[in-house]
Amino acid sequence: MVLPFFQLLGYNVFNPLEFVPEYAADFGVKKDARVDYAILVNDAPVILIECKPCNEALDKHSGQLFQYFAATPARFGILTNGTKYRFYTDLNESNKMDSDHFLEFDIFDMHENTLAELKRFAKPTLDIEGAFNAASELKYMGKIKSLLDSLRTNPSDGFTKYIMSEVYDGMKTQKAIDEFRPIIQRGFSQYIKDAFGEMLKTAMQGQEAHRANVELTPNDETGEQEDVDDSPMSMEELEAFAIVKSILRDMIDVDILSWQHTKNYMVILFDNNSHKRICRFWFNREQKYITTPDESKKPVRHDINSLNDIYKYSNFIREVCERYI
Repeated sequence: MVLPFFQLLGYNVFNPLEFVPEYAADFGVKKDARVDYAILVNDAPVILIECKPCNEALDKHSGQLFQYFAATPARFGILTNGTKYRFYTDLNESNKMDSDHFLEFDIFDMHENTLAELKRFAKPTLDIEGAFNAASELKYMGKIKSLLDSLRTNPSDGFTKYIMSEVYDGMKTQKAIDEFRPIIQRGFSQYIKDAFGEMLKTAMQGQEAHRANVELTPNDETGEQEDVDDSPMSMEELEAFAIVKSILRDMIDVDILSWQHTKNYMVILFDNNSHKRICRFWFNREQKYITTPDESKKPVRHDINSLNDIYKYSNFIREVCERYI
């Protein structure tokens, strides 16, 4: 279950110079200690991977990875049971793995922001320093999200007092705090509901404007105009769209990117403008490829064998975006 995941990230899991099984990580008096896998760069381990059975919780196994981490020059440790992944590094003390992970996800419940962070660990775009610098923010963002979720479902006395100090003029007795707590819970829920409703309303208005302004789009292969349809993105197209967003994330607010379908392809648009094409996905054929417009807006074809190959053409996608900026 683990090897296919790292193959998707671009690693040759059968090349022992790159992806090493049973990597030696002796520590203290314990000899012949071996971590399940190590990813090497210039013959040195940069990522350690410790695997557990898929039906086993990860909480009790970080100590083993902690020991392996201290015994090698690796910068990151990954603990996984094949479905859940936890990423660790040494933010608090050099070469001493933190007890808290900075990134966690389940492959059955992936989010777009997770895909963007995983890009840093993919072989074609491996960025050890960038990933380390981002780890601190990820770690604390995760803690903040957990804290807010906890306060939403069960507001603490301290949080309840703080809210009361802003909106309530009476005495903050324990009885008043206990009575105010469910009000905060309902207020939290109502705020989330209203905020989600506003976002949905804005998205629907944007889609209506998009359909009104863009009705025809030229086919890169024939030059003829094609009707835009309303078919949803496939999972393959959804992932490809997320990859393009991750490529451009440091250049623009990726929320301005939109997409559009015809019967032959899907196109990614800059600022919802049909004259500002970022790229097109041609996936409904035997040889999949993408096209990017050159400076004269003529399509340049890039063949791909997997979605990960899109990263190979990052420079073309970024150059197109730079022209529109």
